[in-house]
Amino acid sequence: MKEEQLKKTNFLSHIEQLRWHLAYSFLAICLFTVISFVNIKIIFDKFIFSFIDPDFPTYKLFCSISENLCLNPITLQFQNIDLAGQFNMSLLVSVISGIIFSFPYLMWEFWMFIKPAMYIDERKYAKLLISISVILFVLGILFGYFFITPLSLNFLSSFNVSDIIVNDINFISFVKTITKFIILCGLTFQFPLIIFFLAKFNLVTGKFLKNHRKHAFVLVLILASIITPPDVLSQLLISLPLIILYEFSVLVVQFVQKNKR
Repeated sequence: MKEEQLKKTNFLSHIEQLRWHLAYSFLAICLFTVISFVNIKIIFDKFIFSFIDPDFPTYKLFCSISENLCLNPITLQFQNIDLAGQFNMSLLVSVISGIIFSFPYLMWEFWMFIKPAMYIDERKYAKLLISISVILFVLGILFGYFFITPLSLNFLSSFNVSDIIVNDINFISFVKTITKFIILCGLTFQFPLIIFFLAKFNLVTGKFLKNHRKHAFVLVLILASIITPPDVLSQLLISLPLIILYEFSVLVVQFVQKNKR
């Protein structure tokens, strides 16, 4: 009876701790969301609409490498057909910014929650994994912002099925497209961490990743060829980080399998 009561007490204690960690995480997101909303005009002018600026760093980088790599300036006309459209998008961008800026703190709260339940030798690896997760997320956001998003926008804005059609872009569509690309890149860079946990439960092996390496590389190269100018250098700038990410995932699986033996 005492043992059952002790288990029940421990369970309730964990639930209470989880509740506080979630509360602190929610407050952190709210804080950064409010800060972002207060500075929403700066975020839109300096970051969201910077992709249509010919002096955007990525465009200047490509042109500095070679004139053949210069991208055509993005000329888009924006319209807002929803009365609450600008306000709703301001809220959306503020919340997404709040999550991005608070991500390191969210991972720290996650670490503080799982830490008591881990052995001392496990804590070292878990702490390293969480640190790597934060770094990869930041790298993914930067990669998405400076490479995937501007190149994708350039491709999508220049693609047309007929000269009769004139692009008159909905402001909401533009904002959602940008945020989708950036968030997806941040999550994509979590691939090694996902692979780590899959390997822990024997759901994926190093042999599996090696056997499908060619397929993964082909998919990456196809993606790069679609959104970049038709030259090898620009395609490498996009595909190389993703290939490195895949190879790093292979090393992660091998590390997990080695420590299981």
